Amino acid sequence: MVMGPTHAISGAAAWLVGSAVAAQLGGYMQSPIELTTYTVACAGAALLPDLDTSGKVTRNKGGATVARTFGVVSLFLAECVEKLSLGIYKLTRSKRDGKRSNGHRTFTHTWLFAGALGAGVGYLAESYGKTAVAIALFFLFGLGIRGLMADAAKASGWILVTALSATAAYVAIDTLPAGRGYPLLGLSVGIGCVVHTFGDMITKAGCPVLWPVPIRGERWREIGMPDRIAVRAGGTVERTVLVPAFTVLAVLGVIISVPGVAALLSRVLGHLASST
Repeated sequence: MVMGPTHAISGAAAWLVGSAVAAQLGGYMQSPIELTTYTVACAGAALLPDLDTSGKVTRNKGGATVARTFGVVSLFLAECVEKLSLGIYKLTRSKRDGKRSNGHRTFTHTWLFAGALGAGVGYLAESYGKTAVAIALFFLFGLGIRGLMADAAKASGWILVTALSATAAYVAIDTLPAGRGYPLLGLSVGIGCVVHTFGDMITKAGCPVLWPVPIRGERWREIGMPDRIAVRAGGTVERTVLVPAFTVLAVLGVIISVPGVAALLSRVLGHLASST
């Protein structure tokens, strides 16, 4: 599977590029606080499918990046999700699907899960307002911080990540325009989860994204790249091509989406050119 930071930056880039397209073609503009909030939420959601990778709860070790975000609490949650995913796999697998001893890269790595979770979060945000949104943002911000600031978050530990998540969620809730509601929160979650699956699909392991649709008799058919062109997790292509490319896309998204940024950048570049 692709590394956590790559998933996070790809989720952020996806939301920023999508926002730029919506602004240019559909005239739908987000305020700076909305753009920031949903970008970080999408980055966090792009790590969420790996919540099916559990570790050692009592020892506070192991697990995927997302499982270590909030210490033993998120490790325990990951343990529950992994067991649930494994149970769903065993109940629905066909005769051609192999036996598994863990639930990683099963249910949470499907597009059905991404759509259902996004719709569920959107429904809760619409029905329960700021209470549901605050809880969702706290969790998503934690994942986003853990992914986008991987080295710093790992060095500082889960306590600082939790504190930053709570602070960021409070600021977001306090400053988001209440009149518009939170229509994009569920969408950012769904997009983040889908982006995660695309990241894993460029590896040779792949993802069962079309479950429960049978493919050649397999309900859990993992769709990925051929070995000869597949990306190796943590390899040269991921570090030197994917991460820089997603970063450039994210920057371009900000330039196009945020009013005044393009004009400011143009003035700065013009001043630099005239001074040289």
